[in-house]
Amino acid sequence: MPQKYKKRMDCREKMSYNSGRGKASPALLRRYYQYLKLERGLSGNTLEAYTEDLRKFLDFLSSGGMDFRTVTEDDLHQFMAVLADVGIQPRSMARILSGVRSFYRFLCLEKEIRQDPTELLETPRIGRRLPEILTVEEIDTLIGSIDLEWPEGRRNRAIMEMLYSCGLRVSELCALKLSDLFLDEGFIKVEGKGGKERLVPISGRAVQELEAWFEDRKDIRAKPGCEDYLFLSLRRGRPLSRITVFYWVKEQAAAAGIRKNISPHTFRHSFATHLLEGGANLRAIQAMLGHESISTTEIYTHVDRSRLRAEILHHHPRNLRENPTK
Repeated sequence: MPQKYKKRMDCREKMSYNSGRGKASPALLRRYYQYLKLERGLSGNTLEAYTEDLRKFLDFLSSGGMDFRTVTEDDLHQFMAVLADVGIQPRSMARILSGVRSFYRFLCLEKEIRQDPTELLETPRIGRRLPEILTVEEIDTLIGSIDLEWPEGRRNRAIMEMLYSCGLRVSELCALKLSDLFLDEGFIKVEGKGGKERLVPISGRAVQELEAWFEDRKDIRAKPGCEDYLFLSLRRGRPLSRITVFYWVKEQAAAAGIRKNISPHTFRHSFATHLLEGGANLRAIQAMLGHESISTTEIYTHVDRSRLRAEILHHHPRNLRENPTK
């Protein structure tokens, strides 16, 4: 076996078990964490992802006896090759590489290194994955399948309606507080990625579901410090976790006979898609979703082709000539 492939396999085998830190001191890693949190303002979930991705990279360096200060572009290519060997998909590889780039930008700012080895490294080509969406009928079926006789029934209906009516990320939903609700004004305040706040309109249907949930919520004994959270566990009195909502949505979809592979994020995709189909401005959708870049929102334009075709057939002069009654 060629030596370079043997070395790659050795690194791959050690990546999951080596607890080294590529000779990066705990003090330096703490400073990097503070940089991400305080200077870049990353959310808790993004912080967790960046630190875990950096751990993978530093474990790789440690297993190969490399120092993070002397890493070359070839070393980084080898790291990406190891990720590919263990089955990491291009989208996940791009995210890991983003974390590594962030670390080396920090090292340059701190003058720990003179040159950034990631500067010329290309991001893996990932293409655009079209999101799974639900029809309005499927959403109505799904929400209607929730048994209100269950102790969690009203809460779960309110959760599902909020995900769809407001286009929330599941982390945003779990973090919602009573003090974020301005129901008389028809808005809720949402804290998105990077701690950025936005106001999102709330539908009358969602308000009704919330008011029904409030009847059950007032009987829950919230844990100290959790009193202001909107959605609580009935038994523990604590805010719901993202994982809890994720698994519950999966189970409810299966019970309702929905065969699509959905998650809480599917409601956000459906929210944006249905707004676009209804004629909403793309910039308005961007603001409601909390997207920093309009290019992120543009992925939803693919689902609007049927409406676009109808518009062309109705207004194009060729079609008008063929059918003068239009």
